[in-house]
Amino acid sequence: MAVAAKGEEMTPEHEEEVIIVGAGQSGLAAAACLSVRGVASCLVLERDDCVASLWRHRAYDRLRLHLPKRHCALPRAPHAAAAPDYLPRDDFAAYLDAYASRFGVRTRLRREVRSARHDAARARWLVDAVDLATGKAERYAARHLVAAAGENDERVVPEVPGMDTFPGKVVHSADYRSAGAFKGRSVLVVGCGNSGFEIAYDLAAGGAAAVSIAVRGEVHLVSREVWSVGMALQRYLPTWAVDKVVLLMCAVVFGGDTARYGLRRPAVGPFAMKMTTPAYPVFDVGTFAKIRSGEIRVVPAGIKSVRGGDVEFADGRRHAFDAIVFATGYRSTTKQWLKSDDGLIGDDGMAGRSYPNHWKGENGLYCAGMVRRGIYGSGEDAELIADDISKQMKRRSSEPVHNGHISNGSP
Repeated sequence: MAVAAKGEEMTPEHEEEVIIVGAGQSGLAAAACLSVRGVASCLVLERDDCVASLWRHRAYDRLRLHLPKRHCALPRAPHAAAAPDYLPRDDFAAYLDAYASRFGVRTRLRREVRSARHDAARARWLVDAVDLATGKAERYAARHLVAAAGENDERVVPEVPGMDTFPGKVVHSADYRSAGAFKGRSVLVVGCGNSGFEIAYDLAAGGAAAVSIAVRGEVHLVSREVWSVGMALQRYLPTWAVDKVVLLMCAVVFGGDTARYGLRRPAVGPFAMKMTTPAYPVFDVGTFAKIRSGEIRVVPAGIKSVRGGDVEFADGRRHAFDAIVFATGYRSTTKQWLKSDDGLIGDDGMAGRSYPNHWKGENGLYCAGMVRRGIYGSGEDAELIADDISKQMKRRSSEPVHNGHISNGSP
């Protein structure tokens, strides 16, 4: 029996065959793939007020997909021939809306999942959630549970001594939309991932008086075109050979070693790094040209402390800024609510097992889009999960029933 927290009213238990947590690209793909296999009893729970909330609520205006559209389509729904090869943010969000509508994906929005545990006696996952619109506690029961909330869930903002003394504007990249609010200001961007580099470019192109980017670690800078060539070569060459070709092309595109501009490359190649670590390469959208011209200053160190408008970096440098943008990413919160110790989800909230054995756990538990393989990986996971669930359902429906119970085949 479900027990509501203090002050929460509990609604009657709701049963489905499948519960999916997260209505981003991974959750939508899993629901759609189940739908085409005839699994109608499938419900997606989403904390935000819409599907694809990452693209609608936490993405900057300039954002485009980094890969060509042929690599960014969900199962059974290729992008239109007339669509741009690299889709803008709003176009991809509209695509996901249409995708959910086309496959009749059933959602309950503004549902925050608080816990999910397996009840062995009932052979069901019991999912406790709160309707954020009403404050009512809800319980869902399902034979199968799909964790699809992804890695971009909870903002990561480092604790910096003295940050509370900074008088200027401070935002996380989730709240950054365009350079309009920063015109004429000196802005520091903290973080050397794709968001950090693109926001730095947007600020420099959009009228900020001065732009700096703090680059604490190593980074593989690539162009979209070079990466696409590398993806094509993967079909014919081993990873080490692909990396050699890609790095040679990068040297031509970027005019030699990027380290002289404060952008040190890792010792491991970009494709090997992508396959073996959580790190992504950085796709250049014009940022490097502005670094080379001096319009964007690279500070090759992390922030040590803040005193008023002055920022001290780990290498001893000090600079004054009017605003700071933390492009420091997100973390998954799946581990906080999922009560399971089967190893499917690791301590970081992402897949605990390596590809391709990452997607299926025990007792009807699955994860989709949790192994950092992008939009294509979300679709691949969805097909595997839907196929496995539909086969189990068909097998159960074909088993003989004795005295109201399905026989397990034993005498």
